[in-house]
Amino acid sequence: MSPTERAIDDFFIAYQNTYKEQGITLRTEYSDEWPSDCCVGEPRNIDGQMLTDWQPRLQEPALSFVKVEESLELIIDEQFKWLFSRYWSDNLNAKSSRGNLQILQVWNTEDGARLQSNLIAHILMKRRLKQRETLFFALTDEDDFMLSILNETGEVVLEQVGCEPAEVISPSLPEFLSSLTPVVVR
Repeated sequence: MSPTERAIDDFFIAYQNTYKEQGITLRTEYSDEWPSDCCVGEPRNIDGQMLTDWQPRLQEPALSFVKVEESLELIIDEQFKWLFSRYWSDNLNAKSSRGNLQILQVWNTEDGARLQSNLIAHILMKRRLKQRETLFFALTDEDDFMLSILNETGEVVLEQVGCEPAEVISPSLPEFLSSLTPVVVR
């Protein structure tokens, strides 16, 4: 198992344990049109909203980035590929020393295709602006700022949409994930 896989697994375990320790079930909105292997049990109406319990599930088969790499003529950082091809999952809320964030995840194969389409558009924008290529993976609580992996180095960076990365946050995704605290959202 790679260090990135181990860090992803460790964060998912910590995330689930944080919910379990507070006696809260992982739950999200449900739609017949947006199914996922993550869904557990039957959806139910809670306070007028259709909700489903969920658990992360290993992807089988795993989301492939080969077509994205071929279309962009680019090798995508392995850490990034592992983050989005390890589990089917809802997005994950966490806290860093700098504030709250939400790690993006893929819910189903259609969501994976949407992520890849957005990634292609993002990289093409970076090329048009003559900026270093980044791979976004998390939203921050600061408007228009996101966390990305700098593709050429594997570093985790903070960047504003349309701008060069503002600063290096961590030398790698595994180190970054190990610094986070899962956050329960009710």
